[in-house]
Amino acid sequence: MSKTTLEKFGEKVREERLKLGLSQEQLASKAGVHRTYIGMIERAEKNITLENIEKIAKALGLPINKLLTYGSETSK
Repeated sequence: MSKTTLEKFGEKVREERLKLGLSQEQLASKAGVHRTYIGMIERAEKNITLENIEKIAKALGLPINKLLTYGSETSK
């Protein structure tokens, strides 16, 4: 079964967060969102807004397009 966009996005956020050695709480603090929000995003329980995508991308030190590129798309 193919993954939904929310699932792919959540996995990408988790992957990038772990690369930086950040906890969900630390990432939330850097992004200016509630600590439980990051977990909900990573578990694909929340449909994230563009504003929050930008906040999380900045907190991870990534341009938005890198945060939105996942799976086989990263090899293009």
